[in-house]
Amino acid sequence: MRIHFIAIGGSAMHNLAIALHKKGYQITGSDDVIFEPAKSRLDKYGLLPAEMGWDESRITIDLDAVILGMHARIDNPELLKAQEQGIKIYSYPEYIYEQSKNKIRVVIGGSHGKTTITSMILHVLNHYNRDFDYLVGAQLAGFETMVKVTEEAPVMIIEGDEYLSSPIDRRPKFHLYKANVAVISGIAWDHINVFPTYADYTAQFDKFIDTIEENGTLIYCKADMDLNTIVEQSNAKINKIGYAIPDHEIENGITYLLPEKTPLKIFGDHNLMNLNAAKLVCEQLEISQRQFDLAISTFTGAAKRLEVISADESTNVYKDFAHSPSKLKATIDAVKTQFTTRKLVACIELHTFSSLNKDFLKEYSGAMDKADEAIVFIDLKSFEQKQMKPFSEEDVQKAFANPKLKFFNSAADLKVYLLSLNYKDTNLLMMSSGNYAGFDLPELAAELSR
Repeated sequence: MRIHFIAIGGSAMHNLAIALHKKGYQITGSDDVIFEPAKSRLDKYGLLPAEMGWDESRITIDLDAVILGMHARIDNPELLKAQEQGIKIYSYPEYIYEQSKNKIRVVIGGSHGKTTITSMILHVLNHYNRDFDYLVGAQLAGFETMVKVTEEAPVMIIEGDEYLSSPIDRRPKFHLYKANVAVISGIAWDHINVFPTYADYTAQFDKFIDTIEENGTLIYCKADMDLNTIVEQSNAKINKIGYAIPDHEIENGITYLLPEKTPLKIFGDHNLMNLNAAKLVCEQLEISQRQFDLAISTFTGAAKRLEVISADESTNVYKDFAHSPSKLKATIDAVKTQFTTRKLVACIELHTFSSLNKDFLKEYSGAMDKADEAIVFIDLKSFEQKQMKPFSEEDVQKAFANPKLKFFNSAADLKVYLLSLNYKDTNLLMMSSGNYAGFDLPELAAELSR
């Protein structure tokens, strides 16, 4: 097979390109800019384009298919040439389905927890040397790539994103996979540039349920009332299994699963619910609860999900991917519950289109109430890049319903402030799906410890 990737540098795109290369396919690709780690990883496999930019001469009639990345434009010259020549064009979720249509497909959907649930399932299957393919949204310990596709594996575990598939395919990605086993971890409004109302957004999960194969299984979070309503009203001919927080206890900063008192390396109600979802999926794949508990005890978490940057007897510094209101609240709650005698300094960077929309900002109301020190950072360049009007400190305090909240739009000023605080018996939680305008978090943690 000869396949060309338009916008090969994307997170999922470059991983799929590498996976197909390993499968023996002939892969070419193009992009206007490719960042690390995609650049080095593509180069390692000889897949890095010799020159950046678009060139329609790369599109030839001997190509079997073109895979189109989300950040390519609809007037991309390579795309136009492929359309003109009648070459089959796939979005990457479409192609993942093509690679897995003869396998059992497990699709993990939901507004939060997708990567963690998927990672937990992969960890347990790997522990028992199961043969499986996968697509996951983060780099995991013990897994070289974020995508694996083979002929032999009987099952594929897929993280099912609700965002659009490609510039010419406006369907949410998770609608294309046709799950045999599906998970919905919960619903919290996001991607308002595509789903301008909450009703538009929730409708995508209703449609997702309808895409599950007949007699398939839906595993869903019973704690989410809106999700419960959607599941109860669905007429899909599927099995429905609800889950909640499992029995557990916390002693000396360690969470134990009951009744066997299995110690965990993760914590927080949201992670415990993720764990229960993963356990139910693994049961569908013939792994017993006891086997699951044994394997999950060594799971340290997905990348950037409550990742420990530094820790000592008085202070832990965490990095977390949280950026939406529900993720922000869940992560803060988790750290406060795990360390009841420590104060919490919590800092969130807002940089997504949704979070920089003034109408959406009010969705963050109360999200940081449990933090002893609440801080919001927005790089002024984020507003400029998205051509949006900057927020004032008053705007942010009002939206978060927190008059004590501190607001910064300069990374340098934020760093000075963080270093001025007393961290005795205090944890620091830095949350963002971005990079704090190039902030070096390990360096910050080292300075705090000094």
